[in-house]
Amino acid sequence: MHRGDDHHHHQDGGDLYETTVAGAGHNHRPAPRGVVQWQTPHRHPGVDNAPARAESDLDLVEATFVEAFLDASDPTSFLRLAQVPFEASVPEGAKLALLRVEIDAVVDVGAVTPHLGGASFRYDPLPARMVSRRKRLRFVYFDGQGLRALDLAQVRGLVVT
Repeated sequence: MHRGDDHHHHQDGGDLYETTVAGAGHNHRPAPRGVVQWQTPHRHPGVDNAPARAESDLDLVEATFVEAFLDASDPTSFLRLAQVPFEASVPEGAKLALLRVEIDAVVDVGAVTPHLGGASFRYDPLPARMVSRRKRLRFVYFDGQGLRALDLAQVRGLVVT
């Protein structure tokens, strides 16, 4: 249905893709796209979530760690295999000693939306298809003064002592 078009449609047996499939735009092949990472790690309030070093798919690595750690017959050996330090230090110099690994099940069942001005909010329970479930992984270290809960990215940034 291209009456009066002045652009070429390869009627001479040109590129089969262009003659049979319309891409983005008007009969143009879409530009090649790279891999898209759609998972979003959940952020914890009051915790610096910047990873110590950039690692692709860290949220997937963390999910696999949780899955395997729960089934590990020897958790201590599993931590060694995963290169989680039992003793380490942070850049500001505090010495850390690993006490425990915490895995929490988290289910988000509601959402809040602030009203204009922020003095009040609206609460909505989420329908079943929008409920999110995840497991949260924390490594609890003692720093000589108290406890520090670190995520996997922070643990990977520790200096082994």
